[in-house]
Formats: sequence, structure tokens, C-alpha cells
Amino acid sequence: MSSNILLIGHYVFEAYYWLILISIFGSWFPKFQETKLGIWIGKLVEPYLGLFRRFIPPLGPIDFSPIIALFAFQFIRQFAIEGLRQSLNVIGV
Repeated sequence: MSSNILLIGHYVFEAYYWLILISIFGSWFPKFQETKLGIWIGKLVEPYLGLFRRFIPPLGPIDFSPIIALFAFQFIRQFAIEGLRQSLNVIGV
């Protein structure tokens, strides 16, 4: 049971990671952001990326905040999955 919960948690984080990447690469193509898929992905990932854009301003035309956001996301994912694993062990699932 616990392995299924951990696997679902892993898949959720993996899917969100790919949505962030698609959003970043999609920003290179302005027409992509105007499509239904681009708008949908933007609604999902902009709240997260917006946190970093508030604190890390772009340097000219280059925005480094998504790169920092991806590194932070990797850390958050590892921390959350390990916390979930330990919580499941504590409750005995």
C-alpha cells in the first residue's frame, strides 16, 4: 500500500516537473502561450514560477528564475517524497 502511495506521489511531482519544463520551453515560442494547452499549463505552473520571478529579476532578456525554480523543485520533491515515506512508516502503512 505504501509503495503505491509513494509511486503516485512520485508521478505527481514528475508530471509537474515536466509541465514546468514545457512552460519554460514554450515561453520561447510566443504563439504557444496563446494556445489552449499553453494557457492551461501557464495556469498550473505560473503560481510556482511567479514566486521566483518576484525575487529574481531578469538580467536583460534572460530570466534565470525558472532555472532556480527547477533546482528548488528538485529539492522540494526529494524532501516531500522522503517525508511521505517516513510518515507512512510511522503510521504503519
